[in-house]
Amino acid sequence: MSIYALKPRFQALLRPGVRRLAEAGITANQVTVAACVISVALGLWLFFAAPGRWAFALVPLWMLLRMAFNAIDGMLAREHGQQSRLGAFLNELTDVVSDAALYAPFALIEPLGAFWVGALIVGAGLSEFAGALGPTVGASRRYDGPLGKSDRAFVFGALGLYIALGGPLPPGIAAWLMPLLTALVAWTTVNRVRRALAETGGA
Repeated sequence: MSIYALKPRFQALLRPGVRRLAEAGITANQVTVAACVISVALGLWLFFAAPGRWAFALVPLWMLLRMAFNAIDGMLAREHGQQSRLGAFLNELTDVVSDAALYAPFALIEPLGAFWVGALIVGAGLSEFAGALGPTVGASRRYDGPLGKSDRAFVFGALGLYIALGGPLPPGIAAWLMPLLTALVAWTTVNRVRRALAETGGA
């Protein structure tokens, strides 16, 4: 199961607005690049400016808006004739870059641990790579969980809000949070490979 399964309902809510964006001449690639630029800017500001824990409240807000951006660019591409080979590359690559930028500031929060946040960033990138490889073996683009992009957005959004509100991070529990998430991302990667192979009749 994955939050990604709720995407059709989310898209239905956005469809009227997407129609107006298309009529205004906004393209899918513009939306994709804008989402990445904002994600990287927010991540760099949190990481290098270290404005304080309160600023992590921006993470859940942007995660929600970013999910809307991601749905909008796909709808513009599919429903308004804007699909392109460049868009396919941008869609996959900017997601990985954005995730890395938004997760990195959590390395500054003790006791989450820089090593495990880094491992999660690498694992998240590999899971998206595994999903994107589906079509190369004749399968669909895989979005299987348990910790796909939408699920990670929910987890980090909730964690960012908890940190911003001054919630305590008990060392005994928090120290295991990132290793657990990294394990779930690894499981996600395995699921995507396994189900892509099953979809095409096996290895």
